[in-house]
Amino acid sequence: MRALSAALRRLWPQRLAGQLIALLLLALILVQAASFLILADERRAAIRTAERKQILERTASIVRLVESTPPALHEQIVRTASVPHLRFWIADASAVVEQSPDAGDELRRRLELLLDEDGRELVVFVRDEDGDEEDLGDRSVRLAHAGPVTDRAASRERWLARHPPGLLISARLADGRWLNAGMSLRSPSPRWGMPLLLSMGLTAVVLSVIVVVMVRRITRPMARLAAAAESMGRGETVPAVAEEGPLDVRQTTRAFNRMHERLQRFVQDRTRMLAAISHDLRTPITSLRLRAEFVDDEETRSKILETLDEMQRMTEATLAFAREEATREATRTVDLAALVESLCEDLADMGKEVAFEGDGKIPYACRAVSLKRAIRNLVENAVAYGERARVALERAGDELRIVIDDDGPGIPEAEFERVFAPFVRLESSRSLETGGIGLGMAIARSIVRGHGGDIVLANRAGGGLRVTVRLPRAEAV
Repeated sequence: MRALSAALRRLWPQRLAGQLIALLLLALILVQAASFLILADERRAAIRTAERKQILERTASIVRLVESTPPALHEQIVRTASVPHLRFWIADASAVVEQSPDAGDELRRRLELLLDEDGRELVVFVRDEDGDEEDLGDRSVRLAHAGPVTDRAASRERWLARHPPGLLISARLADGRWLNAGMSLRSPSPRWGMPLLLSMGLTAVVLSVIVVVMVRRITRPMARLAAAAESMGRGETVPAVAEEGPLDVRQTTRAFNRMHERLQRFVQDRTRMLAAISHDLRTPITSLRLRAEFVDDEETRSKILETLDEMQRMTEATLAFAREEATREATRTVDLAALVESLCEDLADMGKEVAFEGDGKIPYACRAVSLKRAIRNLVENAVAYGERARVALERAGDELRIVIDDDGPGIPEAEFERVFAPFVRLESSRSLETGGIGLGMAIARSIVRGHGGDIVLANRAGGGLRVTVRLPRAEAV
């Protein structure tokens, strides 16, 4: 049962369009099948009613004809009136032993009306279509021919045995004998259903086409909306999504476009404010630097100038970060393995211990300059605080991972989140020899998260820090 359920889940479409089409087609098949069964049952009932009416009318006609003709012609009359599925014969006894209730009484009354006689003895046996051979036992039907066993009688007995009669009628004639009529059960020809099946098939095809067109009209704008949301989540510049499709979908798209505009406006306002503050700080820093030159105490003057230099570096770094945020780089497809490898080679050429281990060519849609800057910040941190960096690029399910290991002392777990805060440095000397101004990790995570990924820190069991950059696999563009 579990295997069947798992197989059905695998076969069941995962996308909205596929599920809607599958559900509508399944409902259509069920409705068409139910309609076919109902029509088939109604047709069988109509055919059965028409056949019974026909045999009643023919039996009434033959009764009148037999009673109005010489006995020598009776055998020829019943033989001529018989057809493969309907037999007439005259016998000394009724072929019906027991009258059928309900349906048999109704048919007997109809036959009385056709004969226009109330006193004639009539017996009718009706066999259900779902009955079995036991219905033809001695309790209801007399198979034995009452009279001399002739070739004609033997042939009739064989016919009755091979073709279980669904309707038996016995009418007593004026001379005391009985006219018996037996109609065999017949299954309707399968060809009668072909026009209906063709009509149902044509209807199913037309409705399927309409369903597919309508579902695609609904899901195509939803797919574009999902793609735009995914691109926006990776920090890409997304144009306004076209408002198409049904009213509900258009309203959803309009709300998304408005949200995107608000987010862009908020980020731009924040970036402009940050740039303005950093720019305005240049003037007072320059003024303080000039005034520090007039301080007589050399040690005090040196410390003031050192502090001003640090403030200057922070201001310039903040301006650079703001400029980068304000100038969005276009997304393009690059070989991520080649990008990381070239970065590691550049740092190695500068005398830093950096090793790279790749996993073949990996096309990746990203903002290459920004992503390279983020990885460079992380690798340089690993070299600065851990002596050396080992960089590995690997595939892991639906994401790509850039793993950077160093041999440093690591970071206390309580400080993992704090190191990503702007201007935070765990190294307390605040010297350019051992650290920067504390924006490298913040910028790196901002860029990575702008690509829809994240940065995870962990202390290695053998010592050192492991920085893992997780990037979602993006389609090449």
